[in-house]
Amino acid sequence: MIIDAHTHIGTVQNFDMPKEALISSMEKYGIDISITSNCEAVEYDGNHKLLPYFMQTSQENAYQKSIDFARKYPGKIAVMPWVKPHTEGITNELISMIKRNLDVTVGIKVHPFHSFLNFNSPQVEEYIKTAETFNIPILVHTASSKESSCRSVYEMAVKYPKVNFIMGHMGLGTDNSEAVSLIKKQKNLYGDTAWVPVESTVRAIKECGADKIIFGTDNTIDGIDTLLKNKSGERSLYQQYFNDLKDILSKEEYDMLMYKNSIKLFNLQKITKS
Repeated sequence: MIIDAHTHIGTVQNFDMPKEALISSMEKYGIDISITSNCEAVEYDGNHKLLPYFMQTSQENAYQKSIDFARKYPGKIAVMPWVKPHTEGITNELISMIKRNLDVTVGIKVHPFHSFLNFNSPQVEEYIKTAETFNIPILVHTASSKESSCRSVYEMAVKYPKVNFIMGHMGLGTDNSEAVSLIKKQKNLYGDTAWVPVESTVRAIKECGADKIIFGTDNTIDGIDTLLKNKSGERSLYQQYFNDLKDILSKEEYDMLMYKNSIKLFNLQKITKS
């Protein structure tokens, strides 16, 4: 079994990730379950300019599209609402939606860069409290930018020990060393492998424990064949995960990375048994 804990749907600006493309990619590359969030809830563009009104989608509308997608493909798709802490904030409607859809909702997605807001800000903290209420984890985009710092995720993990936090990318654009050191220090802090070199993942497993890292890819950011090649046509690093890594890790370590950790962390028993 393979569970991809970090995927996206949605079309906005430079993102073009149709729902059916994710299903096609899953079938083509043997992914059993994908956990997805809708990028149409981005607030700011890559230059930290607020998207114009006509390009904005409310967090609730984006979330509803994800829910509808999951219900169309039961047992294959689970979702996380991509939230908008800078322009919208937590709402009673969002809380109600999560409560009604906990059978397919397995976490909350925060993208500090596209929200132009530090993860340890008060606006984000309200979503952390909501995650604690529903006992679901938070997946956070982490990178070298100030907003997406690994340190800020660590600080919130220390402050909210009952919430599980996942550092998406384990510090995108870095050598992943800071993320690994912080994950090792904090029990409720995890990492995912989206665009993380295999060498860093192996180091994280050995230093932090085989139960602290989960498989994720950002599929289908480079199209249906994201798991095979990048936009330049070069071999994707995920081919190493599917092939080479089996000879580096023990079978148990590999299985924990590729699906067992996600089942436990996201409470996916409700999905795998459907």
